[in-house]
Amino acid sequence: MKVNFAHLRDKNTEGGWIDYVVFDAHADSNTNADNGLLLQKLTKQARANGLKVDQSALAYMQPNGKVTYYGVEALVKYLAKVGLPGWTHTLEIGAPDEPAA
Repeated sequence: MKVNFAHLRDKNTEGGWIDYVVFDAHADSNTNADNGLLLQKLTKQARANGLKVDQSALAYMQPNGKVTYYGVEALVKYLAKVGLPGWTHTLEIGAPDEPAA
């Protein structure tokens, strides 16, 4: 399965830099537990592909057209304020019961 994502770098509140990833995905069940596992898997794969990731989140469209974010609270608040970034990369992952590619 291919997952679109954005890998971005912005200044943090202390003036330093933060590298973050936003994935265009959510778990089929859409439960917090499953979304957490999916976020962990996608973040691990992004790091294995050589990307620096300080924080990560999932972003997905609700049936009413509203974007929902799930992940690190500070990043979720930031994304809710600035909006959904454009996708910069694609990640190939295996099925939920398969190891990531």
